[in-house]
Amino acid sequence: MADVSILMGSQSDWKVMKRAADMLDELGISNDSRIISAHRKPARLHEYVAEAEATGTKVFIAGAGMAAHLPGVTASLTLRPVLGVPLNATLDGMDSLLAIVQMPPGIPVGTFGIGGAGAKNAALQAAAILATSDDELHQKLINWRKTQAESLEEIPKD
Repeated sequence: MADVSILMGSQSDWKVMKRAADMLDELGISNDSRIISAHRKPARLHEYVAEAEATGTKVFIAGAGMAAHLPGVTASLTLRPVLGVPLNATLDGMDSLLAIVQMPPGIPVGTFGIGGAGAKNAALQAAAILATSDDELHQKLINWRKTQAESLEEIPKD
């Protein structure tokens, strides 16, 4: 299994959640992406989380829109870190953001920004979590941030 599992409730979520997979790929972090709805396929979610945890997944990234239960239900099934990405399905994604960020005490979900930027940042946070015990990955993150900083122009261009 992969170090990071990326979950989403439907195929339409992939256009956003792919940004997490792409970021993990860029850093050389193994990842597995699955469509598993917390509402329509709860048994599949329970089965997948148990299997992923047993075979080495260290971090879950779950993207969800509307009622946004996928990150919270995932967190209820594992002690591994779960990073939630609100998706813009309705209400400009604010409903998803509030649903994910307002988890009850005892079932934490790290929550990121709405949409693609949130998916990319969730991947970077997953990398930072993994880098606490992986010196090579830690160095990759240092290099990635340095490259990002160096790519920023000082003077705007027309």
